[in-house]
Amino acid sequence: MELLRLSRPLLALAIYFGSSLAYAGSIPQKITELLHVSYDPTRELFREINEAFSAHWRKKYGGKIKVHQSHGASGSQARALAEGLAGDVTSLAFSLDLEFLAKKGLVRADWRSQYANESSPFSSTVVFLVRAGNPKAISDWQDLAREGVTVVTANPKTSGGARWNYLAAWGSELIRTGGNEAAARSLVGKILKNVRILDTAARGSTTTFAARGHGDVLITWESEAHLVLKEFGPGSFEIVMPTRSIRAEPVVALVDQVADAKHNRAAADEYIRFLYSDEGQRIAAKNYFRPMRPDSGHPKLAAAEPIELFKLSDIFGDAAATQQRHFADGGVFDQLIGIKE
Repeated sequence: MELLRLSRPLLALAIYFGSSLAYAGSIPQKITELLHVSYDPTRELFREINEAFSAHWRKKYGGKIKVHQSHGASGSQARALAEGLAGDVTSLAFSLDLEFLAKKGLVRADWRSQYANESSPFSSTVVFLVRAGNPKAISDWQDLAREGVTVVTANPKTSGGARWNYLAAWGSELIRTGGNEAAARSLVGKILKNVRILDTAARGSTTTFAARGHGDVLITWESEAHLVLKEFGPGSFEIVMPTRSIRAEPVVALVDQVADAKHNRAAADEYIRFLYSDEGQRIAAKNYFRPMRPDSGHPKLAAAEPIELFKLSDIFGDAAATQQRHFADGGVFDQLIGIKE
């Protein structure tokens, strides 16, 4: 069952009837319920993770647990949590969305150190999805700036995935030109001029491109591109790997305030730790995410064309300063699309 919001009556019931769970002692036999609030293109991944976790829970404790899902643009999901969406666990596409929740007191200030790999159990990267035969001969970032090429991407003001898309283009051009900021700004500006529709979330952009037939190229996460190929079958689309791209690192956290109020802390913590388990890592790889442990890799990803990956910190330094410079009101993104502060 996927939930976008819990109504006030349902929230009250969830808190009233929430299972009392402790790290030591017996586990209640009644059904424990968690809400996982996640970013847009992870429905399929966490549907499979949740089924496997429920089986793991039954085997370990003999009780029943159900994990409900909520999906939307990463920034929108963070704001929904801040406004009262009762998620026990959250996974968001961009680390600063979690920093926002930390400032609101919903997650720990030191959330990065709570779980392994700075609370990032798997990663992805940004690639291009083109129509069969690649009619516009797209091969690298510069091709997305050509006249006559229509680009589809989401809005980085609302979508964490779209922020990775934008930074992948900017950082790649910086590397290619030896750090020329003017060249990076020019390239990204030209790419944005070729965008006709800025959907609020990454999955919306996928629908715009794949289901509705708009655009020549979709900028998207590698995992999402593979899911489109799987859904539409061979002969519909092709994945193009640019010369270099960014390592997109989604992050996960326990929403302490909510989990404690619902007496779900132990269950929520075990759910997050399951993402790092052998089974959780295999499921992530099966769904075309790059697992934290390379021994869980997916053969289709291992066989992909080589691509040079850079981290956000390698090119842009401080994430908060990058957010402020590029995506705050009146920032570079607004300037490039013609919005004045």
